[in-house]
Amino acid sequence: MTFPLSIILLLLAFILPDYTTHARFEGVAPVKHHRPNFKPGPWKRAHATFYEGDTRSFGGACGYEDVGTQGYGMETAALSSTLFNDGQTCGACYEIKCTDSPQWCKLGQPSLFVTATNHCPPNFDLPNDNGGWCNPPREHFDIAYPAFSHIAEYKAGIVPVEYRRVSCQRNGGIRYTITGNPYFNLVSVWNVGGAGDVVSVLVKGDGKLKWTTLRRNWGQKWETGAKMAGESLTFRVRASDGRSSTSWHVVPKSWQFGQTFEGKNFK
Repeated sequence: MTFPLSIILLLLAFILPDYTTHARFEGVAPVKHHRPNFKPGPWKRAHATFYEGDTRSFGGACGYEDVGTQGYGMETAALSSTLFNDGQTCGACYEIKCTDSPQWCKLGQPSLFVTATNHCPPNFDLPNDNGGWCNPPREHFDIAYPAFSHIAEYKAGIVPVEYRRVSCQRNGGIRYTITGNPYFNLVSVWNVGGAGDVVSVLVKGDGKLKWTTLRRNWGQKWETGAKMAGESLTFRVRASDGRSSTSWHVVPKSWQFGQTFEGKNFK
């Protein structure tokens, strides 16, 4: 059965105004769907060193409590300031290859896949090409040693590499860990797939709390003073590639501070 064009246009005239009015009422723009999945970026040149520590120290500057239990494993890296971008790159994933150093690169030049979980601070007391590896404008990776050892020898210290941004492959959904108190809510966003790095977070309750934009506190920790307690919560995150993921009513009314909830992930 087919409908005349005039009837179809009449139906659209009733539907579309309601849709746009609803979006304005909620105070947030409607999500644009059908964006392509994150694609690998171009290959670039940089250098890599390694640092030692434990699964907690490897996630320091991004706010990840323990990369071992949060799904990142030991395949992590601290980024130089140029790449770190004041924490906005936290959660992004990279493919790294040791190159142009036959003495120190592991045979076969295997690829290493790491997540950005920390910051490699500059050392302005040393020159950029002799110790100040993470000084601007250098693009540099300081890799957790267990991961670095897959592509280069320990004695190398520093090796030239080629790298590119790649899609993050995660098990399960995006995690939201809520800490703080009724007057200061701090939400940690982790285990993000796709582009991996979150550029905005919104929350909405099922009662008085309308769509509210959270502010970046540091790394991937987001804050708001809005009253969230006592409401079922929906979170919407947007990644650096422009895609959004909405986890509807992922948090029940009975939630407590310190709990973690699992939502919908990017692919």
